[in-house]
Amino acid sequence: MSELLLNSFSFLLSGFVALTWQQVVMMAVGCLLLWLGIAKGYEPLLLLPIGFGAVLVNLPLTGLMEQEGLLRFFYDWGVLTEVFPCLIFVGIGAMTDFGPLLQRPSILLLGAAGQFGIFLTLALALALGFTQLEAVAVGVIGACDGPTAIYVTSKYAPQLLGPVSVAAYSYMSLVPLLQPPVMRALTTKREREIAMRGSKESVSRPVRVVFPVLVTIITCLIAPKGAPLMGMIMLGNLMRESGVVGRLLGAAENEIPNVITLLLGISIGATMQAEQFLRWATLLVLMLGLVAIVLDTAAGVLFGKLMCLLTKGAVNPLIGAAGISAYPMAARVAQTEGRKYNKRNYLLMHAMGANTGGQIGSVMAAGIMLSILQGLGLG
Repeated sequence: MSELLLNSFSFLLSGFVALTWQQVVMMAVGCLLLWLGIAKGYEPLLLLPIGFGAVLVNLPLTGLMEQEGLLRFFYDWGVLTEVFPCLIFVGIGAMTDFGPLLQRPSILLLGAAGQFGIFLTLALALALGFTQLEAVAVGVIGACDGPTAIYVTSKYAPQLLGPVSVAAYSYMSLVPLLQPPVMRALTTKREREIAMRGSKESVSRPVRVVFPVLVTIITCLIAPKGAPLMGMIMLGNLMRESGVVGRLLGAAENEIPNVITLLLGISIGATMQAEQFLRWATLLVLMLGLVAIVLDTAAGVLFGKLMCLLTKGAVNPLIGAAGISAYPMAARVAQTEGRKYNKRNYLLMHAMGANTGGQIGSVMAAGIMLSILQGLGLG
């Protein structure tokens, strides 16, 4: 009887005995993400399931990421097959208004400029010893677009999915803190005070309907490997602008992204196992991700300064910072900074145009890199 009790007691303590300090550290990281999402409100829809997934997967003897484990099923079915990030893009497209971009198409150039940091960080990652496929995954963090980063990383560098995903979503939530110092450092007070005129002409419905179809055809011909992402975001936008599929639009805006966000978040958290996450490569990924976003912001602002010069002061360079894909957060940052220096300044709609251009630009940048990798025989 005493032996039975002893064995039962030992069994009950087996989880504590198997617990390693590395797993304790990773559970603490998961709790930190939970705190940031719950107490600070930083991207709670993603940081909460990611943080909880990180806690779950580091509990010993649970088998959640083993072959028949629950989290392994979510990860294999949704992340490795690229289903989750593509479905998220349907929701993004359904909630995106490309009207401000269509009113001033030249702002699309700011969305392109806002992707330069991706390629600069890619070169830096190669110099630090990352493989070509890993460097592409690290560089895409600069797009400030979580689904794009997940799509590229799960396809070509799944061993980096945890740190890349955490970096992408963490830095995206920190855009209001990361961007303003860069914006102020690269612009003069006079430039920040520039008030931009709004367009009085509205974009016609036919133009709004044709736009997603035309963008899909052109961009996928240029970068075929970007078709899954570009196709899904433009499908979502076509449903929005067509006005004939209200039920599908409602699902694309609400139920689908809500369910997929939950499953995607917990699947990302499941990749944060101690033995895979606690490496020097993780720290480098986090550092390079920060560099990428700072460089993207700088490139966008500098191109905004060039547009300001060419238009003889008609463009406020601050909207260049919105050329990344953190929609609509980056646009709000540009508006907030502009209002600090000119109370009559209203940059939001112009910045939204740059921001939506950044969404297209980030997918295009990823598609171009993937197409190049395929051409080199690496993809």
